[in-house]
Amino acid sequence: MGIGYGASDEQLEKQIGCVKYTLFCFNIVAWMIATALFALTVWLRAEPGFNDWLRILDAQSFYIGVYVLIGVSIIMMAVSFLGCLSALMENTLALFVFIGTQLFGFVALVAGSAVTMQYSTIHSSLQPLLNVSLRRFVSTSEYTYSNYVLTMIQENIGCCGASGPWDYLDLHQPLPSSCRDTVSGNAFFNGCVDELTWFFEGKTSWIVAMAMTLAMLNVICGTMSFVLAQAVKKEEEQASNYRR
Repeated sequence: MGIGYGASDEQLEKQIGCVKYTLFCFNIVAWMIATALFALTVWLRAEPGFNDWLRILDAQSFYIGVYVLIGVSIIMMAVSFLGCLSALMENTLALFVFIGTQLFGFVALVAGSAVTMQYSTIHSSLQPLLNVSLRRFVSTSEYTYSNYVLTMIQENIGCCGASGPWDYLDLHQPLPSSCRDTVSGNAFFNGCVDELTWFFEGKTSWIVAMAMTLAMLNVICGTMSFVLAQAVKKEEEQASNYRR
């Protein structure tokens, strides 16, 4: 019986060691991704030209999801250290606390990604905001400021009006030169609402992909922590029985 118990105990110890160090490595990767996510979201929020465009277009609700992801990435950077310590210490209480943080992180990351996409993709809540702002600028395009804004957007993005060149006709405004291709002289077919949305979508696609990768790692780390906690409890029970 002593030999059988010793072999079983040794095998369990090896399994615990394997799970423990694998979990440690996953937490290091999660920390790196959380750091990268934090850097990208802060860069997006602080980018001067991009921020100015959103302010001019009254579309700063775009940043709601970005703020959520900034906050979650900071928490996940700290939590990754908790995961490393709880795994190395083989502390069941710390492991269950870590599992709770992984569940929170998963929900928060998915929610932050969903809100970010809600304000940065085609047919999202961003487009009505852009449409109202751009049509307002088109209807007052005879004024210097409106003309400046439209010229800046239309020349840089390669678009015309809110939905297309017919916006100028509908609002009884002349078609500006910034609405035309400098090579062919033809008016840009696509409206600025769609073109700006595609532009914003390109800005957030990497951030959302990184957030969802981190959310997947949260699931993996949470599952491995649960397995490790159960194995540690089993080891403690075996040790208690052995003493008796």
